[in-house]
Amino acid sequence: MHAMHETEADTRANRIDPVLRDAGWGVAEGAQVHRELICPGRILGGGQRGTALSADYVLSYRGRKLAVIEAKRAGLGHTAGVGQAKDYAARLQARFAYATNGIGWYGIDMDGGIEGDIALPFPTPEQLWLRCFPDGNDWHERFGAVPFETGSGKWQPRYYQHNAITAVLEAIATDRDRILLTLATGTGKTSVAFQIAWKLFHAKWNLSRDPVRRPRILFLADRNILADQAFNAFSAFPSDALCRIRPEEIRRKGGIPRNASVFFTIFQTFMTGAGDTEDESTAAQFTFEGYEPDFFDFIVIDECHRGGARDESTWRAILEYFKPAVQLGLTATPKRDVNGDTYAYFGEPVYTYALKEGIGDGFLTPFKVRQMASTLDEYTYSEGDVVLEGELERGRVYTEADFNTRLVIDQRERSRVQEFMDQIDQRQKTLVFCATQEHAARVRNFINQIKDNPSPHYCERVTADDGELGERHLRAFQDNEKTLPTILTTSQKLSTGVDALNIRNIVLLRPVTSMIEFKQIIGRGTRTFEGKDYFTIYDFVKAYAHFNDPAWDGEPLPPDDASEPRNPRRPSEREPGVPGGGIREPEPPRRVVVKLSDGRERSIHYIAATTYWSNDGRMITAPEVMQQLFGDLDALLKDEDQLRAIWSDPADAKPSSSASRTWVTTASVWTTCGA
Repeated sequence: MHAMHETEADTRANRIDPVLRDAGWGVAEGAQVHRELICPGRILGGGQRGTALSADYVLSYRGRKLAVIEAKRAGLGHTAGVGQAKDYAARLQARFAYATNGIGWYGIDMDGGIEGDIALPFPTPEQLWLRCFPDGNDWHERFGAVPFETGSGKWQPRYYQHNAITAVLEAIATDRDRILLTLATGTGKTSVAFQIAWKLFHAKWNLSRDPVRRPRILFLADRNILADQAFNAFSAFPSDALCRIRPEEIRRKGGIPRNASVFFTIFQTFMTGAGDTEDESTAAQFTFEGYEPDFFDFIVIDECHRGGARDESTWRAILEYFKPAVQLGLTATPKRDVNGDTYAYFGEPVYTYALKEGIGDGFLTPFKVRQMASTLDEYTYSEGDVVLEGELERGRVYTEADFNTRLVIDQRERSRVQEFMDQIDQRQKTLVFCATQEHAARVRNFINQIKDNPSPHYCERVTADDGELGERHLRAFQDNEKTLPTILTTSQKLSTGVDALNIRNIVLLRPVTSMIEFKQIIGRGTRTFEGKDYFTIYDFVKAYAHFNDPAWDGEPLPPDDASEPRNPRRPSEREPGVPGGGIREPEPPRRVVVKLSDGRERSIHYIAATTYWSNDGRMITAPEVMQQLFGDLDALLKDEDQLRAIWSDPADAKPSSSASRTWVTTASVWTTCGA
């Protein structure tokens, strides 16, 4: 067949595949050739996605992705795929990228910046391996020899998960002892931690670097639900290899557990023997000093920005005590301006995958923001208002930060609840963030008073004070097969640790001053679920200003030089605990309770505006969404009547062009935007 008439499939089968086989790819032991779906494409709505990205050839050897090849048909120039090859190699963190039409070959060294035409024969697996790893580090091969635990094919690493696992193992292989990994909420940090532990366990890596025994690994969290989720996620390990450290078990057995390989606990357990509720009020019966400093070879610190790495944290003493261990910090939101100690302790992240990337790739769900403004966003006393409790400062302007902490106006909160309950689909799972635990209880009651669903368990409160009852409500909420409870109210606790896929609404009824907490709250809704095109944030507190902050989803700033900690405090037996979740609820100030005059209550009105998050991280309007997704609609549509016809019945629409998928998606997105 003449080259000009070949299809790309012909070129690959007749020209490229034989070259790779002759070089040993797909033939030599450990040398794999596969086509890889890099990402499925951004979720657009109406069941449609953006363009998926797939690499034609990914060459892997000993578990490492070494090269990407972009193929074009023989009738095109051999460098036609150079741009794609470089992009895919960068995403997959492969050292080499190649473009070919089966006749000519063009190679790029992504690290060295050297590129140009190459002559055949194509490099063998061993040749590419030695170019990537000339130092002969045995741990590269030992880690690569351990395959991922896929659960009989049920789990396959996404490209960024593979990158994260590889980056951590590379750091371990090169003797780095403090490692930071930054992955957006909902991208599978626990799965990544499991695969890292799996490879360390089976490769028999340990602090001695002599593979004669399996490592002792510790997973540290600050909340029981996070430790329990991790314990369950590690179930592929032999049962006798896993140990959930609980103080009551230690007391019952009369000693600390030592015979397992992977241990799970919370910081509070290592600080005291109080029990599973993280209550430190009882006398300490057990501390981390029950283990030798070098007992653990590898420690995973989940959500490390929340305490373990802070210089002034009592928990920091635990990490310092186990100083010999290699320590991996996992976080979704390390930011130097509010959390510099994370960087100072762990150093620069070995790999980062941001929320913006996850949404752009289609692994996370996009969102829209309903900005809710009312005629009572501020309060000053008016004649006719009744002070039911406390002393009101006449003439003072009370702002959002005062409501439900210093100032309580039930009519205002009831009207807010009525407003968002009127707007949401009341069958959809929703999280409501409130100012205090008491505020969360009042909002729960208001919701249950006006809901359509007859169940008394439609809305429940989950806060620190709710203890095990709250944990049961949370577990039921996270179960996708259960519809009750449908709405949870909370104050601080549920900003993390909610692994629910089908959250469709997040309601903000309290200010969010921390960028870290803001990203965590947004992350509660980003997990994908069948039929979930987006989730909605109902913002009553102007939190949307965070979207314009450069720290919202920018690249992590460079770390300060690592320094010695500033005298970390020892855990104190007298220090109060944090019941039910590891997040301390602030003590409420003295409050004033006001009842509005009848006329003022009836004058509360709301104005809503909807904005969306663009591909480049800006907040944009609905028309801008359409422009970004589809370009100039005037060029696509003949007239307004055609748009209305497509919008009303997209399945039967007959577009004048061949882009039928675009027409259907256009109609769907217009519906989503509320056009």
